[in-house]
Amino acid sequence: MRPMPDHGTPSAGLPFMKMHGLGNDFVVIDARRAAMRPDAALVTQMADRHRGVGFDQLAVMQPAAGADLRLAFWNADGTPSAACGNATRCIAAHVFQEIGAKVLSIETDRGLLHAVRSASGAVSVNMGHPQTDWEDIPLSHAMDTLELPIEGAPTATGMGNPHCTFFVADAEAVDLAAIGRAHELHPLFPRRTNVQVASVIAPDRIRMRVWERGTGITLASGSSSCATAVAAHRRGLTSREVTVVLDGGELTVRWADDGVWMTGPTAHVFSGVWHVAPVAAG
Repeated sequence: MRPMPDHGTPSAGLPFMKMHGLGNDFVVIDARRAAMRPDAALVTQMADRHRGVGFDQLAVMQPAAGADLRLAFWNADGTPSAACGNATRCIAAHVFQEIGAKVLSIETDRGLLHAVRSASGAVSVNMGHPQTDWEDIPLSHAMDTLELPIEGAPTATGMGNPHCTFFVADAEAVDLAAIGRAHELHPLFPRRTNVQVASVIAPDRIRMRVWERGTGITLASGSSSCATAVAAHRRGLTSREVTVVLDGGELTVRWADDGVWMTGPTAHVFSGVWHVAPVAAG
């Protein structure tokens, strides 16, 4: 057998936490004191729901000079992502409990985000201002992002990662796997895209289902919820504060003057240690 691959993990294994927000689940690695950066092979090994831990995204906590911490994210297929709203909330809840603070600043590739904890213990994260210009999302060329030249006229929104939202009469009736698979790789999105199907139930309530790039169908997505809420308001369908009903539960999204705030439940399921299996001889 060949030697065990070096992922920067200690010989005793790699400690991790398993968390989820409405069933949108994550593996979280705390690298604030022991630097490590997972490679794509490690991410996909850990993401395997049969042979690994299983997750929608992986997040790594890192030290930050100008913030309380830095977060880096990877999709289940090993590709990086600049944003992950539910993971950010889950990790913020963990750090709030750890240090007893009520406000956190979090550095990400999306920018500097802020989290707050209310008196009731609810955790809210400001995911920043939405990106609605084609080059910021980004799209492949200039166009109106409110209604893309795609069948169904979806809306494109950036929340640090790209989103494509289809407004439909009945989100339950849509073949999400087919639509998600087809549009994640649409040529209008050079960095691929998350895909949502959404039905407006009331001016303050949206039913949404989501296909996440690099992962597939998930029970929930924070950044997708933010993007859908923004898209619905831009199209005149809802107010600036809505409840987004996902397969895994409900999130509250509020598009405020200082950015898009998202509030919802978090769960720390368990902690464990990952032991990387030796690579079999080829």
